[in-house]
Amino acid sequence: MLGYKTPEEMIGSITDMGLQFYLEPKRRAELTVYLKRFEKITDAESEVRHKDGHTLWISESIWSVWGEDQSFLYYEGIVQDISERRQMETELRQQRQQADRLLINILPYRVAQKLKSGVRTIAERHDQVSVLFASLVDFTKISRGMTPTKLVRVLNEIFSMFDQLVEFHRLEKIKTIGDSYMVAGGLPILQGDHGEIVFQESIAQFALDICDAIEYFPQPDGQPFKVQIGINTGPVVAGVIGRRKHAYDLWGDTVNIASQMEVTSEPERIQITPELYENLKDKFELERRENLVVIHDREPMITYWLIGRK
Repeated sequence: MLGYKTPEEMIGSITDMGLQFYLEPKRRAELTVYLKRFEKITDAESEVRHKDGHTLWISESIWSVWGEDQSFLYYEGIVQDISERRQMETELRQQRQQADRLLINILPYRVAQKLKSGVRTIAERHDQVSVLFASLVDFTKISRGMTPTKLVRVLNEIFSMFDQLVEFHRLEKIKTIGDSYMVAGGLPILQGDHGEIVFQESIAQFALDICDAIEYFPQPDGQPFKVQIGINTGPVVAGVIGRRKHAYDLWGDTVNIASQMEVTSEPERIQITPELYENLKDKFELERRENLVVIHDREPMITYWLIGRK
């Protein structure tokens, strides 16, 4: 197992077990201290050197042997090569870590932890969540002149920039739908007192930031891309659907109205609801929209344009 033909060859080759045999210089001393105290070690795993220089993992069960007069004679034991098992364990651990990273990338951290712990149905009501939809203006028309590869590359570059701003403002990306991007503030936990107000301000600043940043991404004709944005705030139901491909999503009137705020907005403008206006008016420049906005199954409503921070 270790490359030596006889015990004598090994004894003649190794003069210091601690330095020449174990990769960890203090490993031999650790085992010796443990044996002196408990007289026996079971399945101690260590990385050691083979005769030709490569390393392997071994498992040692060691015990003390005593003479008839109760004097210590020597240590005796069994050594097993567990390199293959350790390799499998390492690969499994790496795969599990990769799966955990992927899960956290697509789900809020607390939700991902619940799924890992075995919870299968995750549904929560949150009383104050800010929801934003942003879409690229005329992207379908613009994309007709792009190759599939370029189209995907452009979307990836733009939405990666959005992702960075989401992380900076401590918001939660929910999903992308074609050329539309959905973000929420206040999920899955509101942090501290008046957390909902903090997240409303953060999502408003996020909207302003992506309007500025999108100007650095040119269309094929050289003109910059444009976005139109809608934001609403209120109660939502949040949960995970699907078993093979988990998806975290939001439902409720708050989400539907936020979507309609985006649909009825205008290029390079951010449309918000009266509920959000009340919480932003002290810190942001807001302007009432001249025309009432008609939303399906609702009375025409007053909305506001988010212009900038005061």
